Amino acid sequence: MNYKIIELNDTQVEDIENRLDEYDKKYTIYEISGSIKIGVKDGDKLIAGADACMTGFRILYVSTVFVDEDYRKNKIGTLLMNEIEKRAKLMGANMIRLDTFNWQGRDFYRSIGYEEVGSYDNKVDGFSEHFFLKRL
Repeated sequence: MNYKIIELNDTQVEDIENRLDEYDKKYTIYEISGSIKIGVKDGDKLIAGADACMTGFRILYVSTVFVDEDYRKNKIGTLLMNEIEKRAKLMGANMIRLDTFNWQGRDFYRSIGYEEVGSYDNKVDGFSEHFFLKRL
């Protein structure tokens, strides 16, 4: 065999991703798509937002939750997450997953019922990342 590592172009990356998707179809039994993109305004000012999308196996992945610093500790994050959970159920999700860094929302997610299922520490760069689930 004459294997060699190459740099992939965009077409090759798309081909590999499509081939993985085809392979995964043998094992994934739910074809649910959709996303949630919501925000909170104070008057005309956007003060918070969240972005999430369905993944395989009826799981909603929350990629972004942000509340402007001046508005934190006012239950706005809870308002966003409650709405995400409500919409996730309507979409057919039975679980939500997300990740956060130590300086972000780790304690917040614990306080609203999310279970920390894993983490890692990067001692060299001084941070940790935490992974959470909530069954709906």
